Amino acid sequence: MSKFSRRDFIKAGSAIGATSFAAGFTPFAIGGATKKVVVVGGGVGGATAAKYIKTLDPSIDVTIIEANKDYYTCFFSNEVLSGERNLDSLHVGYSGLTKRDINVVYGWVDRIDPKKQVVKVKGGKSYPYDRCIVSPGVDFKWDTIDGLDENVAETTTHAWKAGPQTTTLMKQLQSMKKGGTFIIAPPPNPFRCPPGPGERITQMANYFKKHNPTAKIIAFDPKKGFSKKPWFQNAWERFHGFDKKNPTGNGMISYHAKDGVVAFDASTNTVTTASGNKVKGDVVNIIPAQKAGKVASASGLTNDKGWCPIEGKTFESLVHKNIHIVGDSSVSSPMPKSGYAANSQAKVCAFAVVALLKGDKPGHPTYVNTCYSFINPHEAISVAMVYDYKDGKIVKVKGSGGLTPKKVDLKQRAREAEYAHSWWNNIVNDGWG
Repeated sequence: MSKFSRRDFIKAGSAIGATSFAAGFTPFAIGGATKKVVVVGGGVGGATAAKYIKTLDPSIDVTIIEANKDYYTCFFSNEVLSGERNLDSLHVGYSGLTKRDINVVYGWVDRIDPKKQVVKVKGGKSYPYDRCIVSPGVDFKWDTIDGLDENVAETTTHAWKAGPQTTTLMKQLQSMKKGGTFIIAPPPNPFRCPPGPGERITQMANYFKKHNPTAKIIAFDPKKGFSKKPWFQNAWERFHGFDKKNPTGNGMISYHAKDGVVAFDASTNTVTTASGNKVKGDVVNIIPAQKAGKVASASGLTNDKGWCPIEGKTFESLVHKNIHIVGDSSVSSPMPKSGYAANSQAKVCAFAVVALLKGDKPGHPTYVNTCYSFINPHEAISVAMVYDYKDGKIVKVKGSGGLTPKKVDLKQRAREAEYAHSWWNNIVNDGWG
C-alpha cells in the first residue's frame, strides 16, 4: 500500500461510515408513532443497512425482504471454481439479524410503490415504509449477445451470482476433456467486481495447470483492459507461460482485448466476437453486460443506462423520494461496484436515514473500499481507496489507499492472503452478525 499502511487502512475502514460520519451523533428514540424502514435485498448492502439502523435506534421497525434463505457471497467465489474452497464456506444466514429484532421476510419483491410508500411482495402482501432502502445487486442485459438469454445461461453459466451456477460451472470445469478449451467472456463496464474476470482467469489457469495442463483459456474482452491487469498478467507470466507482448499467443492463456463476444450458438458451444472470430469451447463462461437489479427497474428507479441515480450524501434516489439505493445498483462513481463499497455505502445510508427520520440533517459522510484478489492460495493482491463528499459528489481522497506493489514480495503477498480471509470474516460479521 502506498502512503497508507494496511493497519491504518483497516482502522479507517472500521470507522468510516460510523464514527467519522456520526461525530456528535447519538442513538435516539423517535417519539410518536413507530417509524418503519423496509430494506429490499439481503446482500451486503441491505444486511448492513438493516443492522446499523436497528443498532442506531432500536425503536425503528426494520424489515428486510430477501428472496433466498441462504446467501452466498460473490466475493471469493472464484476460489470455489478453482477448488480451493467449497461453496458452503461462503454461506451466510440471517439469524444474526433476527436476533437483533429485525423482521426478516423471505419473498420476491414485485415492485415498490413510491406514492403509497409500500413494498409489494409476490403473493399479494405489502409492507408500508417511511423510508425504503433498496440493495438489489445486478441484473443482466440479455439482449446484448445474440443467442444468449436467461434460459441458455442455466447451462452456459455466468456464475456472477454465487450459488447454484457456481456449482454448475465448477462441475463443467472438472469434467472438461483433457486439452479442452475454456472460453470466458468478461462484460463491458460498468459491472459488479471489476477485478473479478482477471481473478477468474488466474484461478482457472491454476486449476488447469494442476488437473488439465494442456487445456486452453481464451478470454474475449470487449474492453482494452481490466482492474489490476498488470498484476494478474504478471502472475500469468510467472506461472502459465503468458507473453504480454503476444497476449493472443500459444500459452495456456490467450487474451483478446477489445474483441468481446457478440453472439453465441448454444447448439455448438460457439462464440462469435466483434472482430468476426468464431471459436468453439468445451466450457463457455459468458458474463453478460449488467444493470441494476430487477426491482429497481420495475419500481422506476433507473436511468436510461439501467442504473439508479442517487444523492451521494444520503443515497436517496434522485427519481423517487424516501427511497435509498446502495450497492451495485447505485450510480456512485468513482466508487466501484464491490462488496466493501456496498458495506460502506450502507453505513452512510443508515446514519442518514436515522437522522432524516428524526428530522435532523445528515452529517458529512466519508466512504471506503478495498478489494482483495487471489493469485493462488498463498498470494493475494489488493486495491484500496478512501472517499469524501465534496460539492455534491463522491470524490477520491488524494493520497489515500493504494495498490499492492507490482514488485513481487512473497512474504507481503502471503500477508495479503491472510488479510483477505480475515476481511471476509469481518465484513460478514459486520453485515449479518
